[in-house]
Amino acid sequence: MPRSLDTWRDCAANAIRDSDMETGKLITVEGIEGVGKTTNIEVLQRAIEKRGHTVLTTHEPGGTPMADRIRELLVEHGDEPMPDVAELLLMFASRALLVNNVIQPALAAGTWVICDRFTDSSRAYQGGGRGFPQEDIDRLADWVHGDLRPDVTILLDAPVETGMDRAGRRGDPDRFEIERADFFNRVRESYLQLAAAEPDRFVIVDATRDLDSVRQTVEAIAAALCDDI
Repeated sequence: MPRSLDTWRDCAANAIRDSDMETGKLITVEGIEGVGKTTNIEVLQRAIEKRGHTVLTTHEPGGTPMADRIRELLVEHGDEPMPDVAELLLMFASRALLVNNVIQPALAAGTWVICDRFTDSSRAYQGGGRGFPQEDIDRLADWVHGDLRPDVTILLDAPVETGMDRAGRRGDPDRFEIERADFFNRVRESYLQLAAAEPDRFVIVDATRDLDSVRQTVEAIAAALCDDI
């Protein structure tokens, strides 16, 4: 089962002490649409910077000029149908650009990186949502970024109805946001399964709570990552 914040905090402290202190940390933020990733990434960035670390925030798909062009293909409502396999491969093409041109150089320089989505999104959206076998996605992940994995993944979790209602207030939906509730239910369930399989990496945050409560939890995660270094 995914661990409580207190239990995860102890695991995170041990992992940080055992890791290479010369490099930065990779923190990923995941969740279905409408769970507040953008807002809480800003909270997380401020909390880590307050503790003296340089922080770079980025996002997927996109994050570099070429990757942003791939993002446009992925989210637009084009006249040509997007096969699921093309969607999966484009996601990893964008990820390859981001990892090689942004994330790895930043980590090597000692910068902490907060990424809005990473490979767990492919496992949840293209795996759980579209039905691709996880082994195929893991094979692509090994090819694209090898042993690079997040030091911690924050999963902002909320029921699909809550997320879809919030996302619907943001304006015109993109190609993913128009998917039906059953798609997002599969995505959410995949995220929860991933969190259960890797409790030392994932911390689940209840995104249905009020903004201040969620903010305090995110700040506590930042403290756990920083204060034991």
